[in-house]
Amino acid sequence: MNRTELEIPDDVSAEMDHLDLTVEGPNGSVTRRLWYPDVSVSVADDHVVIESEADDANTRATLGTFESHVQNMFHGVTEGWEYKMEIFYAHFPMQVGVEGDEVVIENFLGERAPRKVQIRGDTEVQVDGEEITLSGSDKEAVGQTAADIEQLTRVPDKDTRVFQDGVYITQKPQAGGA
Repeated sequence: MNRTELEIPDDVSAEMDHLDLTVEGPNGSVTRRLWYPDVSVSVADDHVVIESEADDANTRATLGTFESHVQNMFHGVTEGWEYKMEIFYAHFPMQVGVEGDEVVIENFLGERAPRKVQIRGDTEVQVDGEEITLSGSDKEAVGQTAADIEQLTRVPDKDTRVFQDGVYITQKPQAGGA
């Protein structure tokens, strides 16, 4: 039997509702569905317990993945996740702004129509001159929003050595989470 116990940090609460683990802390809350055959996740005392009777390679790998997800949730609700992006243009000055729950990029390569991308989850996006800062408690939402913004300015039919215009991720959270 494989069993992992992760201690819940101070100022953090965890609750299991059927298959969904919700972790709440000073920076907000994150909910994630943790399901895999023969793997159970529960909250007991001040620990999150991940266990399984099965002992095959896939199940062991899933236990490790769930452990990483829970650690990332703890880190997100206590310290948060932050990505930094840089706006770069050589040809046409582009304007980047936040309108409601969308990031809007205007005048990209001289285009008249603005490019828009949805902000995921409760990610906060701040534009300061040529730098964009994304932060939030859900690692996946913050990372996917950053990736979506980067993809929005991708130009497939141009030589990237010449046309370097775009918005690029310059700093990610360090690997390993907590």
